[in-house]
Amino acid sequence: MEMQRSPSTLEIGMVSTSHEKPNHSQRVRNKISQFEDPFSSEHEPRLIYINDPNRTNDRYEFTGNEIRTSKYTLITFLPKNLFIQFHRLAYVYFLVIAALNQLPPLAVFGRTASLFPLLFVLFVTAIKDGYEDWRRHRSDRNENNREALVLQHGDFQLKKWKNICAGEVVKIHANETMPCDMVLLCTSDPNGIAYIQTMNLDGESNLKTRYARQETTSMVCDDSYSGLIKCEQPNRNIYEFTATMELNNQRVPLGQSNIVLRGCQLKNTEWIIGVVVYAGQETKAMLNSTISPSKSSNLESYMNRETLWLSAFLLITCSVVAAGMGVWLFKNSKNLDALPYYRRKYFTFGRENRKDFKFYGIALEIFFSFLSSVIIFQIMIPISLYITMELVRVGQSYFMIGDTRMYDSNSGSRFQCRSLNINEDLGQIRYIFSDKTGTLTQNKMEFQQASIFGKNYGSSLQVTSDFSHEIRTTESLRQSSRKSKINVDSALMALLNQPLINEERLAAHDFFLTLAACNTVIPVSTQSTHDLTNEVDEIGAIDYQGESPDEQALVTAASAYGYTLVERTTGHIVIDVLGERLRLDVLGLHEFDSVRKRMSVVVRFPDNNVKVLVKGADTSMLSILKVEIGDGLYDSLQAKIKEATEGHLSGYSSEGLRTLVIGSKNLTDAEFIEWQERYEEASTSMHERSAKLRQAAGLVECNLTLLGATGIEDKLQDGVPEAIESLRQAGIKVWVLTGDKQETAISIGLSCRLLTQSMHSIIINGSSESECRRLLADAKDKFGIKSADFRRDPEGAQDLYNGDISKLRSSNGHMSGSATQNFELTGVVAGDKSEYSEKVTNFDSTELALIIDGSSLVYILEKDLESELFDLATSCKVVICCRVAPLQKAGIVDLIKSRTSDMTLAIGDGANDVSMIQMADVGVGICGQEGRQAVMASDFAMGQFRFLKRLLLVHGHWNYQRIAYMILYNFYRNAVFVLMLFWYILHTAYSATLALTDWSSVFYSLIYTSVPTVVVGILDKDLSHNTLLYYPRLYEAGLRNEGYNLSLFWITMLDTLWQSLVLFYVPFFTYNISTMDIWSMGSLWTIAVVIIVNMHLAMDIRRWVLITHLAVWGSIAATFLCMVLIDSIPIFPNYGTIYNMAASTTYWLSVCLIIVLGLLPRFLCKVIYETFWPSDIQIAREAELLKKLPQQFGSRPESDIS
Repeated sequence: MEMQRSPSTLEIGMVSTSHEKPNHSQRVRNKISQFEDPFSSEHEPRLIYINDPNRTNDRYEFTGNEIRTSKYTLITFLPKNLFIQFHRLAYVYFLVIAALNQLPPLAVFGRTASLFPLLFVLFVTAIKDGYEDWRRHRSDRNENNREALVLQHGDFQLKKWKNICAGEVVKIHANETMPCDMVLLCTSDPNGIAYIQTMNLDGESNLKTRYARQETTSMVCDDSYSGLIKCEQPNRNIYEFTATMELNNQRVPLGQSNIVLRGCQLKNTEWIIGVVVYAGQETKAMLNSTISPSKSSNLESYMNRETLWLSAFLLITCSVVAAGMGVWLFKNSKNLDALPYYRRKYFTFGRENRKDFKFYGIALEIFFSFLSSVIIFQIMIPISLYITMELVRVGQSYFMIGDTRMYDSNSGSRFQCRSLNINEDLGQIRYIFSDKTGTLTQNKMEFQQASIFGKNYGSSLQVTSDFSHEIRTTESLRQSSRKSKINVDSALMALLNQPLINEERLAAHDFFLTLAACNTVIPVSTQSTHDLTNEVDEIGAIDYQGESPDEQALVTAASAYGYTLVERTTGHIVIDVLGERLRLDVLGLHEFDSVRKRMSVVVRFPDNNVKVLVKGADTSMLSILKVEIGDGLYDSLQAKIKEATEGHLSGYSSEGLRTLVIGSKNLTDAEFIEWQERYEEASTSMHERSAKLRQAAGLVECNLTLLGATGIEDKLQDGVPEAIESLRQAGIKVWVLTGDKQETAISIGLSCRLLTQSMHSIIINGSSESECRRLLADAKDKFGIKSADFRRDPEGAQDLYNGDISKLRSSNGHMSGSATQNFELTGVVAGDKSEYSEKVTNFDSTELALIIDGSSLVYILEKDLESELFDLATSCKVVICCRVAPLQKAGIVDLIKSRTSDMTLAIGDGANDVSMIQMADVGVGICGQEGRQAVMASDFAMGQFRFLKRLLLVHGHWNYQRIAYMILYNFYRNAVFVLMLFWYILHTAYSATLALTDWSSVFYSLIYTSVPTVVVGILDKDLSHNTLLYYPRLYEAGLRNEGYNLSLFWITMLDTLWQSLVLFYVPFFTYNISTMDIWSMGSLWTIAVVIIVNMHLAMDIRRWVLITHLAVWGSIAATFLCMVLIDSIPIFPNYGTIYNMAASTTYWLSVCLIIVLGLLPRFLCKVIYETFWPSDIQIAREAELLKKLPQQFGSRPESDIS
């Protein structure tokens, strides 16, 4: 989460429309989740009459407060559930095959046997869906029958939630949950403050403050609840609310701070009273209950491509059978009466003797033969593969969640799998797009340095007992508050102890007043009393509640220097200034937004002096400072102060500190009156309120007096440099997208080893389209970068290491301390014509780093410069984007995603990272200090960035290798069975007859061969996690698609063809002149095909554990047992077959011969290939098995490998 955090996603959308053309912004918006626009002029406002629900609901017919999350009722369950299930094409395919098999001419299988797989899957799915819906019904019933106090007949009485209507007045006590969305009218706090917890709504654990307007507190005192609220129509935006209240002929503006939403809990407040504006399904919580669109994996798309190939092959085989049938019938048309299966009359004993045989003619027989072949060969389309993949993914997720090395003990958060569809994509990530603050850094801010009146303080802090304070800041809803020790600068403290006389002392006074007043932090007493103004001068008695760690750090620092915020209401704030209480009336507050990039508060001092206090980013603050006023001495002083402050800002940024500029301005009566009129008009506007408030802020946020700047440290998380180094060695490109200053981002890049001294930097800071175009062209010319079709890819080398295990590890992952100090920017800036550019001659081996700011991206992403940026960025080893807005982050991800087939991963911790996370192929959320919006929008969530190393290099590698092999194996397993039946049909006059029993065909995919596939897909490991972490370049196997590609598919199909020929022709020639019946031959084929496919799997298993042995060998044993049971049923035509065959030596020798001949080519190819052309994985595996790994490998610290 960056400094440029926006309070609403809606405002983010507005930012983009003001700077970006509709063509591109619309394209990006279509790909990311956006809130609806509540300010649309086509929506009329909703009218809520306070304490008059009849008048409110009769006119507009608002929904009641009863909610329903269940899908079914007893009457609709069966038809609706079947309708939903048959949305899956796999089930429709099964249904068509089963229906065809019910027709007499096409009854290949027994009618019951053909229906069994479909009915079984439908029944199990219906039971699961029914149980889940029963739980929803139970939850809905419990929720709707909860009770709350509702004003009825002049008194608050209990009423069930489901009966509450819009317009009713509701009273909520501490720790109770809001039954609906309510506008606050009054609270137990005399200042109208209420604290709520929104964890059930947005997942954030920190308390938020809500306010009741001072104009409505009289309702409770007078017991007269009346008035009219005009609010926006229901929408999903939980961070915005636009409304006005008409009360006593006065219009009162209402905003997001005046509404409490359903599902929130009341904390640290005895009671609140509010009026219902949205109820039931129209509440923001229910409107946001929709599930995010699911993502599909890259391997699954390849699998669908191969499924089309298999479908074409199925049609070809069926056509061959049908054509052969036609030819055979035509040649034997005159002898059909004397041939088996086509005699006009049955010649047999029993009821069928002398009856007419149903012969439909050659044309229809060909057509029926084609359909019968489709029924027989149906498993060529691996429908069961989709179910198997779901089971395997669930198992993989279970082990990822249970990995203790990805558990964050600091936050108590474990790894989360929020999406089960893309586990294998973790093994093919080429680009990582990372947020900085809270993702690479801890997002625990510490005030370090300050520039006041042109002087720097805090560079050499001295801690003494007199000036060391302990401030308790509450960052989350934890019972034990964290103590943060603030080290103060003695020189600055000495300045603050001087009288308020000279300009420097006055500037310092206003500086710390701004830090204490210009924020949304709420002071909360830790003592039993809530009257902070009567507290003793004990700073440790205050907890600061705030949504931003930056604001908490600044308020805490101000308190350490003697400016302690002790009280805040909507109307005033109280600051303890060096022991004296100062009350400031708050006349207006302009909160931070991503357009202005600053925050201001207009306050009135006790002497009636009105002043605006402003803080913000340097890019937005330095341009609105006071210009020359004609006083040469004053102008010269201000110019020196500004120059010195800018130098301090550059120094802070180079040290990796987050910077803010502080300013103020005394307002004249005319300026104040003009602003107040515009502010009140904007505050009560129902349309475009945010834009109008920004315009009002512009009236006072100008001609400011520069007071100084702050430098806040946000330290790197543990293990970030090591993780980034390993990811880069793995062939992954890491891009950082941050809202911080360029110097700050570069400093962090050096600290986390993203940037090195050997890199040449390309800096793009353009202020116009033409300048950006020139900078991009100059950079491409200077470094010899060609278009995407012809340029080099330094990380795409697909080299093998010829058996040398040492080459797998390109470096030891460590860098000297001086390396981070020698990263020079000068001379490599794009467009710079310095002599340095002539010295760099060989760029083929040059590592490039691109640094670009958000202003340049505004022009590049909206113009025809995207391809130029793509060519340049993808040629660089590192890309850092500074000062970028949230929508620009999504645009950068889309730049790569839309132009390459490479897999992208976005990782962030805050609300401004949501669009980027949803845009990427894989989204990872960090459970950080900024709440859980990123986590809730992500596919995976973790506590620390360093866990990404293990997630990708270990679990990603394992998941990719397992799923890739499982897909190929399932194709092979089904195809070998189908081809074996195909060869048999070619020798039975192309007739749709089977030697296998109906149940053997059904059980082949269901019981005989399914369990080993699932077990291996979950548990098999080609390499240990230690090896994968020690040799990151092993991850490149996934980038090169070594586990699954089209060549492997066709090689597998060739192997399948050979094994099917062996399976059919070995028994065929062995028993060619014998009297073996068809069912005995089918028994041999059944056991042979089950054994050979399981032995095929066993040859490829890399990790044998007990459950693997039980699955593989148990499946073979289960096949024998099922065959014995089936052959023991007298009504079946194969009754007693297995008993006769098992007693024959030829039977067992045939099975052994089939296994040897079928698997011998595969075995020889594996031996030759792994001996002369081993892959990286095979080299590492051999070294692992032969204990040839380096000795220091075993002694690597646990913190490094985890």
